Amino acid sequence: MSDTAVQARYVVETPFDPAKVAQIMAGEQSCGTFTRVAGETDELRDRARATVTAVHELPAGEAPSLPNAWLERRGVHGPWRRAHIDISFPIANFGANLATLAATVSGNLYDLGEVTGLRLESLTLPASFRMRFALPGLGIAGTRASIGVAAGAMVGTIIKPNVGMSAAQTAALVKTLCEAGVDFIKDDEVCANPDHAPLAQRVPAVMAVIREHAQRTGKKVMMAFNISDDLDSMRRHADLVAQEEGTCVMASLNYCGFSAIESLRKSTPLAIHGHRNGFGAVSRHPLLGMAYQPYQTMWRLAGVDHMHVHGLQGKFSQPDSEVISAAADSLARMSDTVDDRVLPVFSSGQWAGTVPVTWQSIQSQDLLFMSGGGILAHPMGAAAGVVSLRQAWAAQQEGATLEDFACNMPELKAALAFFGDKQS
Repeated sequence: MSDTAVQARYVVETPFDPAKVAQIMAGEQSCGTFTRVAGETDELRDRARATVTAVHELPAGEAPSLPNAWLERRGVHGPWRRAHIDISFPIANFGANLATLAATVSGNLYDLGEVTGLRLESLTLPASFRMRFALPGLGIAGTRASIGVAAGAMVGTIIKPNVGMSAAQTAALVKTLCEAGVDFIKDDEVCANPDHAPLAQRVPAVMAVIREHAQRTGKKVMMAFNISDDLDSMRRHADLVAQEEGTCVMASLNYCGFSAIESLRKSTPLAIHGHRNGFGAVSRHPLLGMAYQPYQTMWRLAGVDHMHVHGLQGKFSQPDSEVISAAADSLARMSDTVDDRVLPVFSSGQWAGTVPVTWQSIQSQDLLFMSGGGILAHPMGAAAGVVSLRQAWAAQQEGATLEDFACNMPELKAALAFFGDKQS
């Protein structure tokens, strides 16, 4: 792979020759437009134009995937040809500028009149280019060290109810969760700085509980405070978390934006827990938006430490294959000199019963297994919910089924009976 270009792969649908559309895409996102213009010399094109490196035609579609007024005005109809198109973009065109990199490999491509579907499938960067951007603050190893879990899956949970509790009520719940034995707690994405529990009150109240628990037990639970906001506010909130000896902040990536997360990374040593809420808007259609691989690639350049991948057999729409692929992408190194992997976060309807498929599919315990209802709604209480998860992971290490392992494990047995009935 060239050290002077990034490689992007797309799946495209068009009524035209895909090879010609590929050239239009390359020109649109580098030095061209719909017609050659003054100043667009051959020398400039040789130096700055993106290059089509491959076109692989796929089976055609029966109908256009997306509406297209440009084609309608011209009376253009199918067949609706589909293809994988690979394009190489010169790094010199955008440099170490994440916002412009994103605009280059996606940007106006989604609006081209020649296409009735376009999706960014993958993005590959030279290792030298990756190193021009921020690295995770803690990453996987640092997160493990911070919470004192040298090996095995890390177990976390989410503050529930999502909103409505006061700072004191939130702190009381955190105390219960700490005593239950979790490694990690996070705010929900819809609870950041509400009037009924502002961060100025919630952070000191919660961190007092976490510090007391750490002093008493030696274990410091990692709490991801949702500081999603404008950049100045996020920096201020991150400073407050650090002053209170916190170790992690959370941000809704899609709504804060690349520039805000990059700037936050530069201003705080805390772990950044990247929440991908809203990703479905750009990923669910097979011929629109982008896949998780290029998505997480760009957010890793912004310096996040943890990335949500949803959960296997969970409550959301993604098939298990997408969750498995997302975890593998998060655990793939983008650098050949440093460990820049990010921690994949499994969530959405996770409980003891989804542990086996997670282990069998991922074959790694470098992950954060988040369970909200699976802990907080356990019929024997939150502590039993945590124990049931750890028992489920232990069963995987011993190669036992959950049912067999649960014979002498009342917490796991109760989880299987209670949540298994709800799942069915």
